[in-house]
Amino acid sequence: MERKSKPGILILGKLPPPYFGPAIATQIILNSSLKNQFQLFHVNNGMNKTVAEINEIKLKKVWKTFAIYIELIKSILKHRPAIVLVPISQSTVGFVKDSFFLIVSKLLNRKTIIHLRGGNLRNVFASSPKIVQWYARFMIKRMQGVIVLGSKLRYIFKDYLDDDRIFVVPNGANYAFSNTKIRNNGFRILYLSNLMSSKGIEDVLSAARILKSEYKLTFQLDVVGEWYDEITKKECLKIFDGCHSCVRFHLPVHGSKKMSFFENADLFVFPPREPEGHPWVIIEAMAAGLPIISTDQGAITESVINGVNGFIVEKKNPREIAEKIECLLENDQLRQKMGEESRRLYLQNFTEEKMVERLASVFKKVLANGMIICAA
Repeated sequence: MERKSKPGILILGKLPPPYFGPAIATQIILNSSLKNQFQLFHVNNGMNKTVAEINEIKLKKVWKTFAIYIELIKSILKHRPAIVLVPISQSTVGFVKDSFFLIVSKLLNRKTIIHLRGGNLRNVFASSPKIVQWYARFMIKRMQGVIVLGSKLRYIFKDYLDDDRIFVVPNGANYAFSNTKIRNNGFRILYLSNLMSSKGIEDVLSAARILKSEYKLTFQLDVVGEWYDEITKKECLKIFDGCHSCVRFHLPVHGSKKMSFFENADLFVFPPREPEGHPWVIIEAMAAGLPIISTDQGAITESVINGVNGFIVEKKNPREIAEKIECLLENDQLRQKMGEESRRLYLQNFTEEKMVERLASVFKKVLANGMIICAA
């Protein structure tokens, strides 16, 4: 009896380095058990080796982009995937650039799904020229579906697609941490992300200065990440002058070294100022069983439940961050309870198995619909 082959899924996506959300997501998906149900093919559209290179405009990036278009065409013609999964950027230029991947896929008669890994695209469209807004609507309406990272992000596409073509697939991955945490070095707070203003690094450092100078608390803040630009670095170092004895900066780390920062922390703080998708660092902190202080950006409040496994604070409010840190520092029982809730919510909703299950469901639904949309 002839064995039926698995449907092919071509995934366009960046791979690390640099280690940031979209690249980590692509790596996890390609290595996941999703390959047990589908044939997974990949075209790497990464162009940068460091975070600092992301916004640099270089001629070689233009040529690299054209090379990726060609690679996508070759891959589709070679593998004939049933579905092409295309991530899209959250800038006007980025969306237009990525839209050509969508055009290639549609011209080659492939079912095409947009994968949005952030939460700011609607704002980008609103501030774009009318011709870009028309073009975005024209392109998106011709897709078989779009994947967003949380239910709170469905609104981004509500004017473009019916509800049954907007799919929610939160980030998910498997992490192994020690169940017993021994604290021999005082209270440790962790901030781990790219060191950029939009991620709230200034607010974390300002909160540390308040805790030290006004509350007279003893703690250590570990700041782990790569500086995004010199302006942010200079501003942060000015704040750092007021709390240098309790703050330690660390270069970006990965793998077991990265996990050790979570294992040695008592509390995770990540207060982004601008729209997010579903940050991987939130998932990692939950898996490590940490209480979390964050802001209401993107789908964060679908994993950080205010008063349950952490606190949601107002953006750009370092004093509120300091107040919540003080609350958790001085209340061991509350801190432990919130950490346990983080771990429970992680196991319930954000493991790799949960993400694979949801992705597989999306692919099967799209495959079950035999129509390739061409009408407006």
